[in-house]
Amino acid sequence: MSDSAASDSSVRMDPLADPDVRLMLQVRDGNAAAFEELMLRYQDRLVTVLEHLVGKRGQAEDLAQDVFLRVYRARHTYRPDAKFSTWLFTIAHNAASNSLRSRSRRREVQVGPADSGCQNALTIDELAQAASGLMPTRQLDKAELRDIVKAAIDSLGERQRMALLLNKFEGMSYDDIATAMELSPKAIKSLLSRARENLREALEPYFERGDLPAVP
Repeated sequence: MSDSAASDSSVRMDPLADPDVRLMLQVRDGNAAAFEELMLRYQDRLVTVLEHLVGKRGQAEDLAQDVFLRVYRARHTYRPDAKFSTWLFTIAHNAASNSLRSRSRRREVQVGPADSGCQNALTIDELAQAASGLMPTRQLDKAELRDIVKAAIDSLGERQRMALLLNKFEGMSYDDIATAMELSPKAIKSLLSRARENLREALEPYFERGDLPAVP
């Protein structure tokens, strides 16, 4: 999804037109199969976003299960006020933020290939273009692509990371990201602008000298 399309909030979708909203309404009415279907649709996507936020695959998988548990517990009070993905990633953002706040100040971030497994992390060309047209000067293998992208994303602040992931990986609009992160669309636009600039600065040393992005 292009940035212009993502930022176009002139037409708001009727949440009831979202098939996932209709599934969640079935969950609210006690349909267990509908809940299983939602988990199948969102499990991998949710783990991918959470892994980029918390830095560890295992922790991301645990958080994803916690998010789905929260969704299930909230089923009786669910109201279709937005797309299901927006509601789900609101819960995911809060869960990740709480987890990061409770973590020790000494953050352990793994960038190696052994614990990643993020298929969506192989979008270096898209992210490089989003940064400022930076492109690799040579062919990169998949393991190297994964490491570079993960390190570059991990170098961003938590809110910039979340906004970028929802925009680039989930294709969410500024309005939907704003709802998920409990910010204004203007704040999201600013966050994404800073994220692209910081991403460019993180990737530039690699393209110029072969240095991996520094992770705080």
